[in-house]
Amino acid sequence: QACKSGADKVIVATDDQRVFDAVQAFGGEVCMTRSDHQSGTERLAEVVEKYNLADDHIVVNVQGDEPLIPDTIIRQVADNLAHKNAPMATLAVEIDHEDEVFNPNAVKVVTDKDGYAMYFSRASIPWDRDHFAQQPAQIHHNLLRHIGIYAYRAGFINTYINWQPTALEQIEALEQLRVLWYGEKIHVDVAIDAPPAGVDTPEDLEKVRALIS
Repeated sequence: QACKSGADKVIVATDDQRVFDAVQAFGGEVCMTRSDHQSGTERLAEVVEKYNLADDHIVVNVQGDEPLIPDTIIRQVADNLAHKNAPMATLAVEIDHEDEVFNPNAVKVVTDKDGYAMYFSRASIPWDRDHFAQQPAQIHHNLLRHIGIYAYRAGFINTYINWQPTALEQIEALEQLRVLWYGEKIHVDVAIDAPPAGVDTPEDLEKVRALIS
């Protein structure tokens, strides 16, 4: 999907020899990284350094647990960052089923009036006091589920990894919260194509295997 997006270069970053060998087998470009990275962004920083990317170069991080992500939104998140006053951009989709509202694997995001992220959480945010208490819960307002794709300016990636990890990102296990903690902006656009949910459980993996087999 990344190759279809129009990217100038597609690199698979991994610390797993099996992945490295598989990518080489189909002729892809792969970068072996250290195994001690705590997040995808930290791994990406190593790639940026190895490839000596310019600070203003836009880098899109497509995470391995989003195998069905459409190529259209890979291009969308890069274009979004290019036209926004932020060092980082990402995407979200509207939640249309109550199961996602209360699923901690479905990360929710709240934005301001200009589309900049105010907070990401595995909890149900914002909490609809009047309707979530009902059985079954009802969705009366547009809630957003975060999609695990990020665009960065390459220079900002180095800034990110030099910040100390924060309590919020460790509590929620969400690396993007470090950016908000240190006062930087993340722009969130609504995806033009809604991808299926990512792979977070063995059951999710089996569903994806069935779709692509």
